[in-house]
Amino acid sequence: MSAKRTDLDMTKGDPMSIIFKFTMTLLIGNMAQQLYNIVDTIIVGRFVNPQALAAVGSTGTIMFLMMGTSNGLVTGFTIVTSQRYGSMDAKGIKASVTNGFYLSVIVAAVITTIGLIFMRPLLKLMNTPSDIFEYAYAYISTICAGIFCMIMYNYCASLMRAIGNSKMPLFFLLFSAFLNCCLDLVFIIRFQMATFGAAFATVLSQGIAMLLCIIYIYAKMPTLRPSLPDWKPAAKTIKQQLRYGIPMAIQYCITASGTVIMQSAFNTFDSVAVTAITAASKFQSVISQGMFTVGQTMAAYAGQNYGACNMTRIRQGVKAALKIYVIYSVIAAVLAVFLVPHVLWIFFDAEVDVSIYIPWARIYITECAVCYIFLSMIFIYRHSIQAVGYAGISMVLGFVELTARMLTSFYSISVHNYYIAVASDPLAWIAAALTGMLIARYIFKKIEKRWAEEEPALST
Repeated sequence: MSAKRTDLDMTKGDPMSIIFKFTMTLLIGNMAQQLYNIVDTIIVGRFVNPQALAAVGSTGTIMFLMMGTSNGLVTGFTIVTSQRYGSMDAKGIKASVTNGFYLSVIVAAVITTIGLIFMRPLLKLMNTPSDIFEYAYAYISTICAGIFCMIMYNYCASLMRAIGNSKMPLFFLLFSAFLNCCLDLVFIIRFQMATFGAAFATVLSQGIAMLLCIIYIYAKMPTLRPSLPDWKPAAKTIKQQLRYGIPMAIQYCITASGTVIMQSAFNTFDSVAVTAITAASKFQSVISQGMFTVGQTMAAYAGQNYGACNMTRIRQGVKAALKIYVIYSVIAAVLAVFLVPHVLWIFFDAEVDVSIYIPWARIYITECAVCYIFLSMIFIYRHSIQAVGYAGISMVLGFVELTARMLTSFYSISVHNYYIAVASDPLAWIAAALTGMLIARYIFKKIEKRWAEEEPALST
């Protein structure tokens, strides 16, 4: 049975136009999602104290570890959906929806259990300063307890994007971001719930976004809407989803582990430095969202065209994405370096002397900004490699990032040098981007050769 393509068909049309439009829609949504943490950070910094601000920032790497690992899994699950959509396999699409749901529930349960058990020891292992420890624990343990809502929202949104619908996840996310802002004001200012209130507002807002996505899929997206027989577990589909999802999760876990080590290096400096990095990194997370977004786009684009057996379009898509993101990276770098001294004040109360944080923040942003193009390359190559069936090989990029971050971070701890500590990210990006480029070229040629050999056999 064939699937009727009612959403965006990425197997036809100009690759650059498709990638640009799809990415821009996702970019707005991803920036809105960043409001969750940024609003938390701003309101906590302005209405609690700088220590609470540093606490939220110091847990960012743990949150990335949890969310990156889970998002890697659900993205892998929905690559199967995009491939089956590209090959117009209606029954297969719905099987991927239901079995991906089962797997996502299991992922949420495992991460929540492990996270709540080991959170305090992990914060201590990361050298979290004593004056921010309890604030940090209250924030990240609450996020961990509600991670089911975040995982299921991301799964539902990823399903919609897999078949070309990026607009509705954006709409639901914008509404949820607005709700998060309102709840932050209520929980933190009105009820004085500090970092716990910030985390609870985030979880509740994401939960509502999740429900909106589920309702919309059942009401308006018959391609993804399973019937009762589709809820039967399918071993073949689960195996295929795990084949994509597990390597992607391991890769994110490896990358996140490197950022945890990097945060440990930052924590060896005083709370002023940690606070400055927190504020600067939150600002950078908005500026650099395009890099993450292009990865989501390439997963859907390459997945659909792989399902349609069209490697030429995949190559064209990669080239188009690189052209777009050379320009994006330059603009983002200039904005980041220029604006960072002028935006730090929004994270602090009016009585705080922001000038003491600016030198630390400027160094951090400048070293990262000059390497934004390499960060873009990582996501373009990584997700393209994963979408064409080589998720396991793409883990090499994660190991390269981890190695670079570990060497740089440990060296910075031994010499206690801030410039070297903040170079951990840029050096990891450069190493992984160049590795990804070489691997992608090899894999694309391998697939083209395999298809060329299969074509005569199929014709006979």
